[in-house]
Amino acid sequence: MAVKSTSAGPTFPFRDVVLGALIPAFIFSTGIGALLPIIAPYSVERGATLATAGVVAAMLPVGQILADLPAGQLAAKIGDRPAMLFAGCVAALGFLGAALAPSVVTLAVAVLLVGASNAVFHLARHSYLTAVTPAGNRATVLSTLGGVHRIGQFVGPFLGAGVIHFFAMSAVFYLAVVTALAATVTVWLARPPQEEKYDSTDQSVSQEITKPRFWRVLGDHRGMLATLGAVGMMVGAIRGARQQVIPLWGQYIELDPTTISLLFGLAGGIDMLLFYPAGRVMDRWGRLWVGVPAMTMLGIAMALFPLTSNATGLALVAMLLGFANGWGSGIMMTISSDISPPEARPQFLGAWRLLTDIGLGSGPLILAAGAALGSLAGGVWVASSVGPLAAAGMQRWLPRYSDHANRTTRRRAGLVD
Repeated sequence: MAVKSTSAGPTFPFRDVVLGALIPAFIFSTGIGALLPIIAPYSVERGATLATAGVVAAMLPVGQILADLPAGQLAAKIGDRPAMLFAGCVAALGFLGAALAPSVVTLAVAVLLVGASNAVFHLARHSYLTAVTPAGNRATVLSTLGGVHRIGQFVGPFLGAGVIHFFAMSAVFYLAVVTALAATVTVWLARPPQEEKYDSTDQSVSQEITKPRFWRVLGDHRGMLATLGAVGMMVGAIRGARQQVIPLWGQYIELDPTTISLLFGLAGGIDMLLFYPAGRVMDRWGRLWVGVPAMTMLGIAMALFPLTSNATGLALVAMLLGFANGWGSGIMMTISSDISPPEARPQFLGAWRLLTDIGLGSGPLILAAGAALGSLAGGVWVASSVGPLAAAGMQRWLPRYSDHANRTTRRRAGLVD
């Protein structure tokens, strides 16, 4: 029997949602957040050049992209919770391997393994929450998942800095081993009672139905992936550019590193404040009420960066950027959950995450291309145009595929009076 909360029950059932997904997500993300700032300097410490250190750091997103499709297959085969347990253990081995790496090549392989396990953990917890949360609460729960992920990655670097201060840089990897194992233990403690067997499909889907093969899933939903999936890729692209635009433009206008870091933290702090209200609006009014304004505001905020020339102007634009991204908390996870087929959810979400991760990786490349061609501002403006395009695509395609796009689609589907 599937373990599911009902719409009449609490929004955040403790065992199924809080202990089963939110707390592990925070713990796991804290370890990843502690790792992110030190991969490149640790590589240099192990003898890498700056260029090689950049390649080692890139192994984390490369590992995620390579593992997105296999992650869906794994979760479909063994179940969402077992996949989370497996990913947590593999991540711990990857962190330990990085701490003990005798060479830069070994370190790169360990970081690649961490990226792959991160993809499995993310996909499995997303699929799990989709199954255990009713559609009426889905956006609130998934935006909260996005929020605790952001908080973990915000806290992680500070925790890592403290560890480095008292010990050594390699100690951050041991910290990440502890967080990966702690997240794994938390997932295990949230296991259902013996008589309740969790399964990654909805109750409405007969367990006798054989789950379709991965390529059949892609074929059956190719139109949706080609349209809404392209929107997801654009959302990933502007969010990927968002992560780099503050440091790059701050460097361009010759701000000192401390000021740039403070402005980056300011944007991140505002971003973290909005996940819950964004989720409530999506559940009450529909996904478009969050997705369209968030992507439009992201595009506007990005376009304003080249108009700033000092710390004050950059701070104001960074705050708008943080607000826009925060308002979009959980939007793509919610949309993909809404449209995922219950009988093949992990495989579909794996394909969806591959598209969004490719977009996430392409965003910084747009900025880098602009800088390489002699106009960082041009690269920023090209990246900013992706936001309104994503908003238009969402407005065009989401009502076709999702009953939760807005109140009109909900009324048409008989979900509201």
